[in-house]
Amino acid sequence: MTLTQKALAHATLYPLWLDNPAAPETCPHLVGAREADLLIVGGGFTGLWAAIIAKQRDPQREVVIIEAGKVAHGASGRPGGIVSTSVMHGLVNAERVFPKDIELLEKLGIDNLDSWRETIEAFGIDADLEWGGEMTVAVRGEDLEELRREYELHMGHGHDVAWLDKTQVQSEVASPLFQAGIWSKERTGTVQPAKLAWGLKAAALKLGVTIHEHTPMEEVEDLGSKLRIRTHDGVITAPKVLFATNAWCAGHKKIKNYVVAMRDRVIATEPLSDEQLARIGWTHRQGIYDTRTQLNYMRLTKDNRIVYGGRIGYYYGDKTDPDGDRQIAVYDRLAGYFFKTFPQLEDVKFSHAWSGPIDLTTRLAVHFQPYYGGKGVYAGGYSGFGVTASRFGARLGIEMLDDTGVPELELGLANSLPRPIPREPFRWPGAAITMRALDEVDDKGGWRRAWVKMVHAMGFPL
Repeated sequence: MTLTQKALAHATLYPLWLDNPAAPETCPHLVGAREADLLIVGGGFTGLWAAIIAKQRDPQREVVIIEAGKVAHGASGRPGGIVSTSVMHGLVNAERVFPKDIELLEKLGIDNLDSWRETIEAFGIDADLEWGGEMTVAVRGEDLEELRREYELHMGHGHDVAWLDKTQVQSEVASPLFQAGIWSKERTGTVQPAKLAWGLKAAALKLGVTIHEHTPMEEVEDLGSKLRIRTHDGVITAPKVLFATNAWCAGHKKIKNYVVAMRDRVIATEPLSDEQLARIGWTHRQGIYDTRTQLNYMRLTKDNRIVYGGRIGYYYGDKTDPDGDRQIAVYDRLAGYFFKTFPQLEDVKFSHAWSGPIDLTTRLAVHFQPYYGGKGVYAGGYSGFGVTASRFGARLGIEMLDDTGVPELELGLANSLPRPIPREPFRWPGAAITMRALDEVDDKGGWRRAWVKMVHAMGFPL
């Protein structure tokens, strides 16, 4: 057996975050007919935040969430759990997509993160929050110039960010791959995402929100002044509906013109011993992204496991729970990247391996699609950066449904769409070639580099 095969041999094919005794009881599924003032389809981060915000604004409003499975068992219980301030997938992406709005978007991101934290503290949510910061590390010499530009962009917008040369970055986290880094120290860190979702569920219930789990939406009917949502065993009628379905793209088939359901693969080690942890340092416990074309991310957990993710993939038809990702061999290459990053941890074994859906758009950030004359709004497309940005997406979704006219609704982020993405049968072959190019471009170059450049030129920020 190879090193990676041995390390993965006894891994559980299930998210580490969900394999936790803190999991709450399941709320009963919907049976029969009922009405609501606001119906939210989807019980992930966006749906939970929307319910909390709506109920706090108007405690008398009848707010109902229907969730197809269980809260946190979709995308919200599967990410790396790195806490970021930006609502735009980072400053570089904000500059790329909405350069004229960048100052306001930065302020909105800060305000959103502060409100995110205040709510967690107000409800006493135990989500293993650590505020060690967020670090981007260059793993190739050719990435240094771009990383330096990103550092200067952060400095220009007043961020508390430090430039780390090779010696400094390796003194923070001892990886032979790390050539330099930028460390954002303010309002960034890590969280246990499933515990966060479960805590938000408890907060919503405390506020009087009704949650029905195992209640997938099956049909939407426009009644004129209201929408009627049919489920397997029930029906809900509401004048306002937020479709917080993200990668599942429910609510309207047109959403799939703009959103691709990618798969993000993640592995987690067994808890490191003190001696193993000492080999790599990591005393400040930052969340880390690298600059590989097919980027990897990594962070420590409360019990000193390393969660290591990346290597996104795609399955025909935007499958959100493909059988292919329930085979341990799928995670072999990711484990190989792990050992290249931390060769001094060759004695470490992996306890969990899983994948999760990413609602990828060409914008790499949330967008909104109104339906049924404004009675319904879809909010999604965080592209893997929704742990905190989902609260912002939820708030703007509620602002739209309530027609509050807040200034944020005039932003391009709120009133424009990302570039459309070809649908099947063209989507799968395009994604397959792109994923192969991304996997191999750093090591092999050639046609892969030309392909990646072409995809960039088409407006897909890889």
